[in-house]
Amino acid sequence: MSVVMVEEQSGVALVTLNRPDANNALNRTLSEAITTTFTELAGSTTVRAIVLTGAGRNFCAGVDLKALSEEPELLSTGMGLGPASPIVAALEHCPKPIIGAINGAAVTGGFELALACDYLFASTEARFADTHARVGILPGWGLSQKLTRIIGINRAREMSLAGNFIDAHRAEAWGLVNRVCTPENLMDETLASAAQVADGDANAVVALKALMNDGAKQNLGDALLLEGERGNAFAKTVDYSQMGERLAALRQRAAKQ
Repeated sequence: MSVVMVEEQSGVALVTLNRPDANNALNRTLSEAITTTFTELAGSTTVRAIVLTGAGRNFCAGVDLKALSEEPELLSTGMGLGPASPIVAALEHCPKPIIGAINGAAVTGGFELALACDYLFASTEARFADTHARVGILPGWGLSQKLTRIIGINRAREMSLAGNFIDAHRAEAWGLVNRVCTPENLMDETLASAAQVADGDANAVVALKALMNDGAKQNLGDALLLEGERGNAFAKTVDYSQMGERLAALRQRAAKQ
């Protein structure tokens, strides 16, 4: 059976890490499969949103330490570190929104994988931990910079330097996850959110994700200029004859909520 399973329905791709007996720990095979999967989904003409989750009781336990002990060069030459890492690049360059459905533990490299998503829903069984310092390595997939920006530098220092777990409710309170769900409802709620994303204008969704992510890397003044530049350029591509139909559909959806 494949170490990554992909199911597509109505514009949403459900990507499941499938090494449950190893807590979905990242070995070479799984890492390469994740890279291939997201590279393919990035070019899909039918997928408009992606949900990433893990099979079994955990999201991802990080790098497989058994595989690392057998192949010490796995991190440096296999998975790679830094923005050029294949797995980082595959998720970073994917233009489709990625929603993480965190069903259990997301630890160290698995935590970094969760942070590569655009936003997260978590089960009450979810737990998050950064144990890089405890095992004697440094993050290489963005955690040290992303986490501080999401939850604040003092909370990030506590998580990374102490290496302790936080539960889903604390993660929600800190702004790390958007919603906490029961284990039974996690996938339904995450897929429903993805369906709402997929229901938007595909070009606008892709452009808005890129604008927000690129703007977050700049100071506010430069980010506002970026918004103006891209907004003006995008406005020239809009078919305004379809705007009334879209607004009517939006009002119908709002009336049902």
